[in-house]
Amino acid sequence: MTPSPLFPLNAPLPAPVPSQELRDRLASRRSAPAQALTSPGPTEAELDQILTLGARTPDHGKLFPWRFVVLGPQSRGEIAEKLSGLAQTQGRPAKEQAVLAKLTAAPVTILVISAPVPDAKPIWEQQLSAGAVCMNLEHAAGAFGFSSSWITDWYSYDAQATALFGLTDGEAVAGFIHIGTLNEPALERPRPEMAAKVTRLP
Repeated sequence: MTPSPLFPLNAPLPAPVPSQELRDRLASRRSAPAQALTSPGPTEAELDQILTLGARTPDHGKLFPWRFVVLGPQSRGEIAEKLSGLAQTQGRPAKEQAVLAKLTAAPVTILVISAPVPDAKPIWEQQLSAGAVCMNLEHAAGAFGFSSSWITDWYSYDAQATALFGLTDGEAVAGFIHIGTLNEPALERPRPEMAAKVTRLP
């Protein structure tokens, strides 16, 4: 084993360093309403860092079973128009047409696509990795001072709709991460009673 310059062989590891800032972030994390996200959004440089931080997640044996599509205002506007036509053709209710406003409101959207590697690790576990990426992107956006919303909606599961986003066989939408600025605090929501959700075994 080659000694690390930071941690020489047999040297004691440094003690854990608590981060109150990180705890505060986790304690206050709240999804923003997608349709309420406005400019400013992240710069190109900030977006690159958000993507890099988002990808730093359990990747399941270096499979990296996911990919990103960054959607700007123009591409989302064009896709939303096509989705609107598709919704009308399919006879979808007005409510399902109205949710398309979520797709066009924020300054930038990251589409996270679950892209599991066949005949490798269990597919479900690879899909969990894509979900972890979505959560990491939300935290990364928050670290830059932005608000975000992780949503799917009907067009994430309709084959004709997902074709508009360039999904291929075996791929699925893990989530649309909408990022922007929220001009007022997001409303808090009920949280679970932990005693009902946690089992402790000796």
